[in-house]
Order: sequence, then C-alpha cells, then structure tokens
Amino acid sequence: MLFVFVLGGMYGGFFTSTEAAGMGAMGALLLGIARGTLNRVTILESLVAALRVTASIFVVVIGAYLFGYFLTITQTTQAIVAWLAALPIGAYGVLALILVGYFILGAIMDELAMILLTVPIVFPVIVQLGFDPIWFGVIIVMAVTLGMILPPVGINVFVINSIARDISLPRIYKGVAPFVVSDLIRLVILVAFPSLSLALPAAMDKPLVQGLRQLLGF
Repeated sequence: MLFVFVLGGMYGGFFTSTEAAGMGAMGALLLGIARGTLNRVTILESLVAALRVTASIFVVVIGAYLFGYFLTITQTTQAIVAWLAALPIGAYGVLALILVGYFILGAIMDELAMILLTVPIVFPVIVQLGFDPIWFGVIIVMAVTLGMILPPVGINVFVINSIARDISLPRIYKGVAPFVVSDLIRLVILVAFPSLSLALPAAMDKPLVQGLRQLLGF
C-alpha cells in the first residue's frame, strides 16, 4: 500500500519526488499506527533517530558550503581544473583518475560527503573536457556507491559487520565480491558508451513522450 501510494502519487502528479519522501513517512506512520506496530515509545525513538541523522547531514552540508566558499576565494578550483586539463593522459585518463579518487574516498567518507565536497572541484574539469554533465552525474553516483564496498576498506562493509557481529569481515568481502565485479563492468560499459545513460533523458524531450506526459498529467 505504501509503495503504491508513494509511486502513484509521484507519477499521478499529486506531489513531487521530494514531497513523496514526506508523504511516504506520513503514510508509514499511519500504517504503523493502524497495524498496532507503532506506539508512543517507538514513535519517539524513531523521531530521535531521524533527528540524529538530520543533524549529521546538516553538519556535512554546512561543511560543504564552507569548503566551497574556501575553494572560490582561493581559486583552488580553477588551479585544479587547469592542472588536470594539462595532464598528458587525455580526457578519459583524467576521468579514470577522478573515479579512482572516488574509490579511495569510499574508505573514509559517506556518499553525501563525497559528492558535496568533490563535485565543485571535479565538475568544472568534466565540463572543460567535453563530457556530458548528465552522463557524469550517473557515473559519479555509481563510482561513489561502488567505493563504499571496495576492499580493503569499504565503509558499508564495516557497517554490515557492526550489525551482524557473527559474520567475519573476510566472509562479507567474499559475499560482496560478485557485486563489485558486476558494478565495475557496468561502470566500464557506461563510460565506453555514454549514450546508454543518456537515452532516457533524450527520449523525455521527444514530442511523443511530452504528449504522453501531458495526457497522463505529469
């Protein structure tokens, strides 16, 4: 019911994807109360947990804004762009260097921190090298999530280990290995063939799709 409510509301044009998050939380609250799985204590615990997560996110966002301001006034971004663009490794060599950097950062940062702190630096480089910004957005999300499980230090692997204490780290790494290999292959394919990740955005601008969207009301 919650799944249908959230997705149906978005695709039906009743609320945006951002508003759907709030509607989903409200729907989960109402369903939990109706089913008797939520009471005053559990609701309070969930609110406190949500407050902690929100506070940590705001700390990262505030730090990212301060970091971006520092990069602007010191012209660090322009210097890095000029340095990377001048490297004798070609555009795809610079892209590979950026992706390796995200794999390394996955050992010490979460996804939000990586994106907020690095995009102001690497995005101008990508644009100057002639890559499509939408395509790079897809690539960067894949690289960031992959970096979170890459050995030897993937943060998400340690999170799993902290939840399931009876499962050792080597066993967890062995379990995620097939997913790491498949994600690497998918990343290479999308880098080699950017049109695969740009087909859907390009289709959204076609008259037929626009007509269907108007007909369906979104």
